[in-house]
Amino acid sequence: MQVRWHYVPEVVTLLVAVFVQFKLAEWLLATRRAQRSEHLRHAIRVAALISCLWLFFGFAFDIPAHAGQLPRWTWLTFLRAGAMLWAICSTGAVLVYPLWKGVERFNPERRRALALLRDALAVAPIAAAGYGTFIERNRFRVVEVNVPMPGLPKDLDGLRLVQLTDIHLSAFLSVKDLERIVGMANETRPHIALVTGDIITSAGDPLEAGIRQLARLRSDAGTLGCMGNHEIYAKALRPATEMGARAGIRFLRGASHQLRFGAAVLNVGGVDHQRFGKPYLTGAAKLIEPTATNTLLSHNPDVFPVAAGQGWHLTISGHTHGGQIGAEILGENFSVARLYTAYVYGLYRMEKSAIYVSRGVGTVGVPTRVGAPPEVSLIRLCAI
Repeated sequence: MQVRWHYVPEVVTLLVAVFVQFKLAEWLLATRRAQRSEHLRHAIRVAALISCLWLFFGFAFDIPAHAGQLPRWTWLTFLRAGAMLWAICSTGAVLVYPLWKGVERFNPERRRALALLRDALAVAPIAAAGYGTFIERNRFRVVEVNVPMPGLPKDLDGLRLVQLTDIHLSAFLSVKDLERIVGMANETRPHIALVTGDIITSAGDPLEAGIRQLARLRSDAGTLGCMGNHEIYAKALRPATEMGARAGIRFLRGASHQLRFGAAVLNVGGVDHQRFGKPYLTGAAKLIEPTATNTLLSHNPDVFPVAAGQGWHLTISGHTHGGQIGAEILGENFSVARLYTAYVYGLYRMEKSAIYVSRGVGTVGVPTRVGAPPEVSLIRLCAI
């Protein structure tokens, strides 16, 4: 039941995308040119079938359990990504089609204006995908956020925590990119460096090279981290932990570590990615230090209500990529991530607890970011 429900959004998206291919084929077959040519009608049907098979391959084999069974060929990764991008663009075309047909009902002057709008909307999904692939996903930047915390000891006031998350070192993000990202993190001169999961995407990705770059992080108190779902999928929990330990990175897997700053203690706890459908943060309450300021590293942010109930003052997460592909409508950001969690991006509060959810730096599924640029997060604790 857990696996079935976990992949419902992907299955629904695949079914919608396949339906879209049939609608496109239906509309193309109804054109005058297709009506006059049997060869063209045959070509449209074959193209629709190939498109459906491509989409099925792209979606089915993007599921980590299936992806791990494929050869580690880079072109296969981009073939899967291309299927998802085509699903997005073709769906956009189908949504525009009613406007396309409706233009004919207007007088010539209004028809020209609507035709321009129609054409702009038709290419908008393709333009957005291109922008997100070739520009926005590579525009790494530092995002600073102040986290007001009631009763924060004065020696922790202004403490700077730099967070890297959802790196996804793979065909979509190179070692050179990560080297640049680590350099940006070091420029923030943090007190603590944090790595909150998904260093890689799949088995066979360069985990050792990723750890080697993360070992270049510089902070006053060192680097702490937790594990993400892709470390689980890639069966890399133990290798990442051991490589990290040798490189001076301490991954907290159901453990905590105390850091002293002046007369104050920051207690940092960490857990592995919390699986959907199982009780969250089992045993994590034991990691809390009553006399310290308690910060939890959890890859997925949907644990926040449980963390707040246990007494964690601050939770730091990633996982959502800020939606990765989304759109802001009437001040609200809409993305697939909202199907999984209410905590998609930014700072959220619940009574005396807070959580910061970072958009992270990498991509998964498709090498595209739209409305969710990558970020190196600089979290500053503030007393109130």
